[in-house]
Amino acid sequence: MHDTITGGARAAALCLADRHPGLPDHVEAALHRSSSDRAGQYGGLDPVGLASLVVSVATFAWTVYNDLRTRTPTPRADVVQRHVRVRLSETDHAAGSIDAADLEQIITVTVTEVLNAAALPPAEEDDPEN
Repeated sequence: MHDTITGGARAAALCLADRHPGLPDHVEAALHRSSSDRAGQYGGLDPVGLASLVVSVATFAWTVYNDLRTRTPTPRADVVQRHVRVRLSETDHAAGSIDAADLEQIITVTVTEVLNAAALPPAEEDDPEN
């Protein structure tokens, strides 16, 4: 999984942790499960399902961001969020079981954190010769 996705999902989980305690730990676990294991596991606001949703939104956000960058170098956050909402509604009906306000907050926070992570320079690899 791309560093931007994992970084964005982790940062979003930390931002959402005040309303959803334990979310950072569940997101970490979701990041280590395969995408096929995550699909359709949102089930209301159960912590494991919520974590899977955050990771899915982060993945969609990164995909959308990269797609939009072919048209503009820096896609706006609201445009990425709109595309994520559409893709999520088209591909995963389980997200519809979550309260609309919670889903909106999850999308907004996660997209913001993925875009923040995308703006960071890549981590430098340790050079054993230095």
